[in-house]
Amino acid sequence: MSTEPLIYDSDKTRGVAFDEIRSVIRYKDLLMQLVRRDIVARYKRSTLGVLWTMLNPLGTMIILSVVFSRLFNMRGVYPAYIITGLVVWNFFSQTTQFSLNTTLWGSGLYHKIYMPRTAFILSVTGGGLVNVGFSLVPLILIFLVTGVPLRASALLLPFAVILVAMFALGFSLLLSTATVFFPDVAEFFPVLISAWMYLTPIIYPEELLMDVLNGWILKINPMYHLTKVFRMVLFDGVVPSGLEWLIAFLIAAVTMVVGWLVFTNKSKSFGYYA
Repeated sequence: MSTEPLIYDSDKTRGVAFDEIRSVIRYKDLLMQLVRRDIVARYKRSTLGVLWTMLNPLGTMIILSVVFSRLFNMRGVYPAYIITGLVVWNFFSQTTQFSLNTTLWGSGLYHKIYMPRTAFILSVTGGGLVNVGFSLVPLILIFLVTGVPLRASALLLPFAVILVAMFALGFSLLLSTATVFFPDVAEFFPVLISAWMYLTPIIYPEELLMDVLNGWILKINPMYHLTKVFRMVLFDGVVPSGLEWLIAFLIAAVTMVVGWLVFTNKSKSFGYYA
């Protein structure tokens, strides 16, 4: 048996993206602890704790319902329509914005200790999934109050959530990479995410944008397709068509793969720019 020391040379590794996947699997316990840390840290100074995850979309829904229910002529079911979109949007928005902060904070550790470079963003996405579970509590409550039934199509909800999580993860990886090299991205992104929300049918019916530029504002908006699938299985109570599933899957999968490849190949340089 050889007694020669095992030397790790990052410059000689091949397939950085695949090496990262193996590291994530090997350090899965660390990832679980990071997810727990993110959830605890987010609410440790809050008296209500995780109840804010439920009250946040609920409070926003109440305000928007009072302001816009008459405008869009959806008085009866409008609260259920809004909260369905808010659950999706809050997950995406919070995941991407928290990923920016964790990447900038943790990039300095990459040259001090060995850990998966994607660990922080994966933990934020995992924490976001936990919050989605909590957010379903007020969503179901609003459905009961407004009389919107939960049909059998709701059983497909986990698949819709997974697609949103894949897209959020991939987009967070791309965004975090850009932020490390161009810090101004972190300052500009809150403005972008706000504008993006108003270009996505979260608080208004999608028909309002169907005639704008022949509907291209919706067609090129990835969050529209993901929100649509989520809303169809819950609010509309119908199973999306094969084409709608395919479009949503391709958006999520391509974004995640491209984000993973870009992040893992550029992450070696993060410590020099942070």
